[in-house]
Amino acid sequence: MSARIRTLVLVCPLLLTACEWFTDFKRQPSISTWEQVKDSTTPSRGNPQMSVPTVGTAVAGYQVSYGAFPATIDSMAGLRNPTAASDSSLANGRKYFQINCAVCHGDRAMGDGPATRYGMPGINLTTDMTKARTDGYIFGMIRNGRGLMPPYNRIEELDRWDVVNYLRALQGVSGKTVPIGPLAAPGVTGDKVPGPTRLGPNQPAPFFKPHNNAATSAAPAAAPTDTVPTRADSTRVRVDSTRGRTTR
Repeated sequence: MSARIRTLVLVCPLLLTACEWFTDFKRQPSISTWEQVKDSTTPSRGNPQMSVPTVGTAVAGYQVSYGAFPATIDSMAGLRNPTAASDSSLANGRKYFQINCAVCHGDRAMGDGPATRYGMPGINLTTDMTKARTDGYIFGMIRNGRGLMPPYNRIEELDRWDVVNYLRALQGVSGKTVPIGPLAAPGVTGDKVPGPTRLGPNQPAPFFKPHNNAATSAAPAAAPTDTVPTRADSTRVRVDSTRGRTTR
């Protein structure tokens, strides 16, 4: 075999492996969210606007375990209830209590819910022992659950404090008088059930609208610290727009 033929035999496979002869939907050009375009320092797209929450969270998932352990729940006993027991808070707490709690604890939280007729032990929340629990402890019980109590972390944080306020009224320790029982017949919706999430992002992010043109690619300045209400009737809090944290 001549030297020329041997060279072709060695080079051709290398050339063939460097070519894309077949294409399909699994292999196609794509750009990741923050991938730079060519030699530009501007990302291919900006971070989604209104993507920084304004309310933050009292207990983030990485701070406290979701385990249903006494020590874990005790660690949340010192949390301060940030929500005043206003009429709107109590009304919202009643909705969540009726949907999630009354089936076992009963309309008056006395442990006589309909589930007790099917073998569920009656757990009275109006005893002196439960009254002596802190708001943070009850918050943690709703968040993590324990024993026969399943976790109800599906109740968002702001709403969870409303449930605590409503329970305190049922216990007679807050000085508030609240209506008791279902808000409406089964199947009725509208204002008789909880509304949309209140933890949705609603704070402008500091960077938006990237362009390849260097003259227009500069990101705007970070949004200034401002005051926004966590809810219609609550105290106002200070928000760091760049981090989504709150200070009071």
